[in-house]
Amino acid sequence: MTTDSSVVSGRSPSATDRLTAMPLLVTGLVFFAAILLRQMVPLNTDVSWLLVVCERMLDGQHLYGDIIEINPPMAAYAYLPGVALARLLGVDPRHVIDAQLLLLAAASMFAVSRILRLSPALAALNWGPFVIWTAAVVTVLPMHVFAQREHIALLTFLPALAVYARRSNREAVPLWAILIAGVGAGITLAFKPFFTVPAGLCILFAAIRSRSFAALFAPENIIAAVLVIGVSVATYVFYPEYFTVTYPLVRDTYLSWSMTPSVIFLNDATLVFAIGMVSVLLARQKQAADAPLLVMVLAACGFAVSFFLQRRGWAYHSYPMVAVALLAMGYALTGVTGAGLRSRRVELASAFMLAITFVVGMLWFHANVYVGPIRQAVEGLKPHPRILVLSGEAAIGHPLVRDLGGVWVSRQENLWIREFVRLTREKTSVDAAMDAKLDGYLALERKWLIEDFKRLPPDIVLIDNLRNDWGAWARADAEVTELLKPYTLVSNVEGIDVMRRND
Repeated sequence: MTTDSSVVSGRSPSATDRLTAMPLLVTGLVFFAAILLRQMVPLNTDVSWLLVVCERMLDGQHLYGDIIEINPPMAAYAYLPGVALARLLGVDPRHVIDAQLLLLAAASMFAVSRILRLSPALAALNWGPFVIWTAAVVTVLPMHVFAQREHIALLTFLPALAVYARRSNREAVPLWAILIAGVGAGITLAFKPFFTVPAGLCILFAAIRSRSFAALFAPENIIAAVLVIGVSVATYVFYPEYFTVTYPLVRDTYLSWSMTPSVIFLNDATLVFAIGMVSVLLARQKQAADAPLLVMVLAACGFAVSFFLQRRGWAYHSYPMVAVALLAMGYALTGVTGAGLRSRRVELASAFMLAITFVVGMLWFHANVYVGPIRQAVEGLKPHPRILVLSGEAAIGHPLVRDLGGVWVSRQENLWIREFVRLTREKTSVDAAMDAKLDGYLALERKWLIEDFKRLPPDIVLIDNLRNDWGAWARADAEVTELLKPYTLVSNVEGIDVMRRND
């Protein structure tokens, strides 16, 4: 049995003891605030769809056959254990996923803390305020992109950043830290190839700063590489349709065009990233940056490159870039390495800058596609309805179908092929051969739609006339028109026709 030394000696707890307890208490309050936010912020559209994907997989449906998903299998498998557990417990999977993400955030923070505190060069630093800041960045900041793949990827990558920092200091790393960092980095890289940029920059930095070529082949890097290769081989073996059907389709449509440079570069994510990097430079202009700060800056820059390479400017794509930039900013401004040298004025200015930048980031991640009061229009028409949406906008059907306890009819999240073909033709130069290929993709999506309609006739059909005029498209197709004959128009909400099947 262990006994507190302060009790044995008869002295009262020191200021250091109290300061250690206070950050933990405030961190707990941050996590509590994050839990409350999960009850108020709507479930993310893509996360809602991937929960549907996992439920169908557990029912025996085959990914890229019965279910058409644009992303590699890792996107679905990240949620599959949580959905399976939710089914076992008889609860809504969204609550299990939320709990898992918060537990993952806590575990990631704990692992990073242990890895850094075991470093002789870093153990004595003032970590308290930075721990609180980190908790806010990984749990509160995500808002509507909470539990997106990018959110998960960042959480699994953080322990690797701590290990890279210690490698750059030429310090030995415990085996448990190597395993956590290697598996975590491997999971991150398995989500998207774009994430190799931040990982590569940090690994290269560790090798250069430590003056050790062997750092390039550190065991955590080998573990990550083996894991990524294993996932790739498993995808080829178990899901060959991803390479033969899905990827060619994605390559010729989704990957063929780009948003305008203003959308990609001139957004709040880039603003927060720039403020974070400038703040680091100003805060450390008279003080040499240490290993953790340098690693965070390089990782933020790497995630920025990955964000820009995706050429969409979408909020959830930017989360790792924004989060790591804010972590670096917080590390520099919360006085981790020099709290005793900071004046009261500097502390207040730093707190103000952190708060303002954090709020800008929260608002950026809270933005969502407005589709009108669709739920109110559909709710009550039929309990647990089977729903089909004719639209290229995923936010119309998700998380609506889950909120209503309904059944999603389509094998796709939305009719994205038609939308991407339209954008491909608008934004790129299409020759005759590619034009014929795009027509083939449109015919394939139409075939899937009709098959799904006949296989599981929907109770409710939502037709989007606001975006790309799906009503006119349906009326121009004789077979689709025939399928819609048993339905009556109930209402029109923000340009979306709500049709109910005549029972």
